[in-house]
Amino acid sequence: MPQMSIVRRALVTGACACAVMAAPAAQNQPPAPQQQSEIELSISGEPGSPPRYAVPDFLSSGGDAETAAAAKTVGQVLWDDLNFEREFYMIPRDTYATIPVAASVDSVPFDRWRELGTDGLVIGTVQKNGSNLRVVVRLFNVRSQQAVFSREYTGPASNARFFAHTISDEIHQQQRGLRGIARTKLAFSSDRDRERVTGTVENREVKEVYISDYDGANQRRVTVNRTLNITPTWSPDARAIAYTSYRRGYPDIFISLIYQGSLQTPMTKGTQNWLPAWSPDGTRLAFTSSRDGNPDLYVMNRDGSGVRRITNHPAIDTTPTWSPTGVQIAFTSDRSGAPQVYVMGADGLGVRRVSTAAYCDRATWSPAPFNELAFVCRSGGTSDLFVYDFASGQTRQITFGQGANESPSYAPNGKHLAFTSTRSGRTQVYTVDRDGQNVRQITRTGNNFMPDWSH
Repeated sequence: MPQMSIVRRALVTGACACAVMAAPAAQNQPPAPQQQSEIELSISGEPGSPPRYAVPDFLSSGGDAETAAAAKTVGQVLWDDLNFEREFYMIPRDTYATIPVAASVDSVPFDRWRELGTDGLVIGTVQKNGSNLRVVVRLFNVRSQQAVFSREYTGPASNARFFAHTISDEIHQQQRGLRGIARTKLAFSSDRDRERVTGTVENREVKEVYISDYDGANQRRVTVNRTLNITPTWSPDARAIAYTSYRRGYPDIFISLIYQGSLQTPMTKGTQNWLPAWSPDGTRLAFTSSRDGNPDLYVMNRDGSGVRRITNHPAIDTTPTWSPTGVQIAFTSDRSGAPQVYVMGADGLGVRRVSTAAYCDRATWSPAPFNELAFVCRSGGTSDLFVYDFASGQTRQITFGQGANESPSYAPNGKHLAFTSTRSGRTQVYTVDRDGQNVRQITRTGNNFMPDWSH
């Protein structure tokens, strides 16, 4: 499963001039810093309003159907990516029909776009060169008619969407100082294959690990062992997934190096281990194990060495999640009766309870700059997402009884959550903004569980 990578160049246009550089090897990492001599200009909107952006279809150079389709895809996906973050007001694309199509990125009818109320206009071209695409893009300040963002990208033609994702992330970084998430991915468990568990006669539940783009595109299967594979979690470098598998007949932790197509098995055979959680630096995993009798929390190095027990309580302690600094761990315990969310130091000291509802579980720690825990609370037969803010000590509700809502996972910029819900009938993966708005369905085939958002 090769990674997609592109080479980008900053184009020399007016006041802009940048050095040539290659995109990072890992597609989920932010671009390397530019050696800049360009003047960076931020586009603003009317006072008190976000800037209004327009993204028409990219222009196709060459006239063939394949390039034309790629150009259309880049334009549409880029509009969707920019719209997702809610940093700009995205002018609906169906209002562009009356505006003449630009002859090139150097010939734009700015007066017509200004009549539409456009502040920022993205114009681009797509050209096919063998098995590669060359994409040229400019972001114009329509008032000044100046290009404030100019780039050229070259990469495989096999995934035109990735060009759009890269452009979106770089525009968000330059214009808003925001790390975009368009190149991130989701991992989740799914029963969509409807296969029998190996060695059984009856149809028993089989779940395999899948990954997809953040918006649900390019869904691909990772595990193929026809058993129960659950609780996938991305490593911080987004190149590996740790998960719980029953391929040995009992739960154990495995690590799939998804771009190398290889598997690591760090755990000791003969013990039950589940619910892995990566430390922020990717060197350790916290997990639940019953190796000493009662389910407690442990920490180990990613190769399985240095196993250390960090809880020792008669209750069940499970579902760990690390703080962004790596100095704290939140987890679920029924030590007070029903399951509740607790926080402690990564050494197991200083345990304190943070949830207050009747039944709470599945905490996930937000990335910086937010300092929050999202978790699930159940009451009256329903389950919903809640967020606890450490600074204020207050808890706010995110979902409100539309199906059973479970398993939250933060986007790496902290502005969104992935979760599962039965609101459409089956269990599917959704995303929602941290204020509870803009719920989007990501999966639609089979039942899908326990999403995790890559870094």
